[in-house]
Amino acid sequence: MPNLLSRWFSRRRRRSAADEVAAQSVLGYHFRDPDLLQEALTHRSYANSVEPSSTYERLEFLGDSVLGLVVARYLYLKHAELDEGELTKLKASLVNLKTLTAVARREGLGDVIRISVEEDKAGGRLRGSILSDVLESIIGAVYLDGGLDAASALVERVVIRPLVEQTPDLMEVNYKGELLEHLQGQGLGMPRYEVTDERGPDHQKIFTVVVYAQGRVAGEGTGANKKDAEQQAARAALNTLGIMPEREVAP
Repeated sequence: MPNLLSRWFSRRRRRSAADEVAAQSVLGYHFRDPDLLQEALTHRSYANSVEPSSTYERLEFLGDSVLGLVVARYLYLKHAELDEGELTKLKASLVNLKTLTAVARREGLGDVIRISVEEDKAGGRLRGSILSDVLESIIGAVYLDGGLDAASALVERVVIRPLVEQTPDLMEVNYKGELLEHLQGQGLGMPRYEVTDERGPDHQKIFTVVVYAQGRVAGEGTGANKKDAEQQAARAALNTLGIMPEREVAP
């Protein structure tokens, strides 16, 4: 079933400017104040080069706190058996960059972000840091528009429940794919992976892989097989490039 956001965006592209105010639904929530939704979807590149307007950054700041509160409350009430340290780790696994990016992609947020043509060509609609920020900005906008109950319902529906159920395609991130998309979007060519070390007995090998971008080492990773080592190398390269900041919990 197509998600609500995709249907909203398809309709939005066909509407005239006079009808824009009617297209106010996102992530299953209908905004009373359409300006809040517009702000939540506006990247600074759009505001700077297309149309002067408020960007999502302030709403993202608010949404980050609302998200943390809702997740903390949910875990506190649902897991009386867990101590503070265990609750902290579980919460971190639900609000890190990797998880929020996966949620945003599942819901099609990349299709509706208001960004400049240049940022679009550079891969902005695919970038995890942008997607996760927009998701948080929408949560902040829902909080302002409908209050904590509305924001809580949204977070539980699109973030907590799917993740608690451990939806496989939502929990995994293809770091190699992320790196390839970024480099090609920037016109930097293809990444190249090279095994630099292989040690241990045949049944317990440890591989070390480096990834090159424009002829220079961009990241290094290790793993029990070449595929895992390449994924870790790509993850390290993304962090080096500032695409995926270290907001993740170590596996």
